[in-house]
Amino acid sequence: MTDIGAALALAAGGDADGARTRLHDLWDRIGPVGDPLHRCTLAHHMADLHDDPARALVWDVRALDAAAALTDERVRRHHDGLGVAGFHPSLHLNLADDFRRLGSFEAASDHIAAARRHEHALADDGYGTLIRRVIDEVAEAIDRRSTEKRASAPG
Repeated sequence: MTDIGAALALAAGGDADGARTRLHDLWDRIGPVGDPLHRCTLAHHMADLHDDPARALVWDVRALDAAAALTDERVRRHHDGLGVAGFHPSLHLNLADDFRRLGSFEAASDHIAAARRHEHALADDGYGTLIRRVIDEVAEAIDRRSTEKRASAPG
């Protein structure tokens, strides 16, 4: 997680290419059956480093797949108080936004519905409020059949 954080610090400092390179190297080290928390976290953040929605989609699918192998016990070893259920609203939201930007509105609608089904797992805090607001934004964009990047999108 420290190495992932260091790569994300590169992105925060304006070096998105360096961050992607570092994260790719870490992905290769972790491997396809490595720690699901590492895979989920890395893939989730890697998706945000891609403006191309097709490239982001690849990483967002990897993040959701890794979350399926993740346990609450593993998550709590990293940070007490976290649970896997809290990951799902954001993971499905990101997939909905990727599909929407690609013009695949039916798939986007399926994932926004999944994000809404998992909203109950979000805390009543700043993060939960943010994710709920963005779910509404993406749902509205799906309804409008917009493929434009959201102004509030990461990156």
